[in-house]
Amino acid sequence: MIQGEIYRLLHKKSIYIYFAIMAAAYLLFVFVRSGGFGGQSVIDDASSVFYFLPALAGGFLFAAIYTDDLNSKNLITLVGYGLSKTKIVITKIILAALLNLVFFAILPLFHYALYSLFGCPVATGQVAQLYAIASKYLLMTLAYSVISSIVAYGLQRSTFAIVTYILFAFGVVGTLINVLINLLNLNIRDYLLSGLTDKIMIGLIGGDPLVLPIIGYAAYVVVAAVLSTVAFSKKEMEF
Repeated sequence: MIQGEIYRLLHKKSIYIYFAIMAAAYLLFVFVRSGGFGGQSVIDDASSVFYFLPALAGGFLFAAIYTDDLNSKNLITLVGYGLSKTKIVITKIILAALLNLVFFAILPLFHYALYSLFGCPVATGQVAQLYAIASKYLLMTLAYSVISSIVAYGLQRSTFAIVTYILFAFGVVGTLINVLINLLNLNIRDYLLSGLTDKIMIGLIGGDPLVLPIIGYAAYVVVAAVLSTVAFSKKEMEF
């Protein structure tokens, strides 16, 4: 199934067109910024620009991985051929992890190359910082995808699934949670996804312990995956 899904996605022209447009827009952004480059521009701009990529890049990949099957009724076909719903959920998570990993692995090098091309002073050691920043948003993108898949499998409505993902990716849900935390005077920010991924990023840059933040992050993904499986299993499908 993974091979078939990868083949399907690699033959979607819309993916190449979309990411080509994103690359062109990135190039234009760096060109506009080139007049005010400083020693920290490559890092400061990465922190600002990468923030939007879970929505802009991750959202597109989420739609391609999860909602295409809903729109084409392919999930019914897969289940009808005897593939277990648990395997479908796990396969989609693996696929989302692979595709987002490829994107966020290339992103820092592309960012570094563009800034070097336009004359920004870039130190070799800053590449590691770029990858640490990219790792934060890779982890957040994957977590948002798995959490939103609960809606995708539970309701099997592509619009609801995409809206859920976008609300997470643009920080709407995070903002509401922070407001609630302030109202209840709770001290749990370090245990939210944003706090855990921040700790992982800081650990990659400064060498702080990573074990506990990684365990906390993994707990979010595992619980979301279990809930996706339960929601999918309880959903009746018409063949």
